[in-house]
Amino acid sequence: MSNNRHWVGTWTSTPAPADGVALSSPTIRMFPRISIGGDTIRVRMSNAHGNDKLTIGAARVALRAGGAGTGTAIRPDTDRVLTFGGEASAVIPTGAFLISDPVSLTVTPLADLAVSIYVPGEITPAFGVTGRYARQTNYLSPPGDFTGDTTIPASRITDDLYFLSGIDVVAGREVGGIVAVGDSITDGNISTHDAYCRWPDQLARRLVARGGRQFGVMNQGLGGNRILNDIRGHCGVRRFERDVIAMPGVTHVIVVLGINDIRNRRGLASENVTAEGMIAGLKQMALRAHASGIRIFGGTLGPFENETFLMGAYTLEGEAKRQAVNEWIRTGGAFDAVIDFDRELRDPSHPARMLPVYDCGDHLHPGDIGYNRMGDVIDLSLFD
Repeated sequence: MSNNRHWVGTWTSTPAPADGVALSSPTIRMFPRISIGGDTIRVRMSNAHGNDKLTIGAARVALRAGGAGTGTAIRPDTDRVLTFGGEASAVIPTGAFLISDPVSLTVTPLADLAVSIYVPGEITPAFGVTGRYARQTNYLSPPGDFTGDTTIPASRITDDLYFLSGIDVVAGREVGGIVAVGDSITDGNISTHDAYCRWPDQLARRLVARGGRQFGVMNQGLGGNRILNDIRGHCGVRRFERDVIAMPGVTHVIVVLGINDIRNRRGLASENVTAEGMIAGLKQMALRAHASGIRIFGGTLGPFENETFLMGAYTLEGEAKRQAVNEWIRTGGAFDAVIDFDRELRDPSHPARMLPVYDCGDHLHPGDIGYNRMGDVIDLSLFD
């Protein structure tokens, strides 16, 4: 690769355990929507949470035929075989990841791709499938390699992503990468399937519409994620190296983590946290980002008074922690800039509560309008 070109992540999915999933030699066809385009791409796959080696029997990438949720079809003229060190199949060791060889394929910004993976053999729930809740429709076939088919026979529909963890494009050195690292509010939980209403999706759309310097947007949101304690994957301070610093072409990171530390979903005394402990974890992320030459922006934690997603999770003590952490994010000086999602989402007449227009109805997660609002309030000049 020439010195004026480099790899940049155009799409990501955080490796996490897909609990209880069993697979029987399927072809899995998934439809990531990328952020920036290019003429050469590669695909990343992960066995991060597997308890054994994972065989990839075959894999392909193509442009999707039709829009989101319209079926399994690809555009045959864009179909490309993925190879790994020149081989059509590969084995991913336990806990490891795999990067494909580059393929020549012209993709435009915000394009819908189709990645098809054939996983031979029986995978039981004990294996530990690596996946993530997708908020979109993906497909699994009956046993067999259908990766080269224009449409695959679908025996099962899923809203998970299995094994697929990233897509990179070759871009000019001036092209940057923005990683959004957070929990279900970054992951877009409760948003409409196949509508791409997550706030990083809206940020990507705004950056493309603005023109000028390009940025890949990599969504590393993970439902339930916390700063300090693992749950459904690694906590923020543990995964920061893998999911932020190691991302191709990253120049900026937006971190929105902490509400799940406060809520303590499992109710374990050992997982009770203080505002000071959460702040210390966020400081560590800022230090690591700056040590790697990455600008880091802190997102304040939104209101969650009387949430119904987890009954009883809201307490006055928890609200005091949220206020303390938000005050530090705004004034502590650890971040290069602050994105005040709390200010934009809250009810001005009742700041502990989300404005109904932005609330999905559970008083914790925004709805589609709220998520898009989060993407809209990010000052694009932060990336100049």
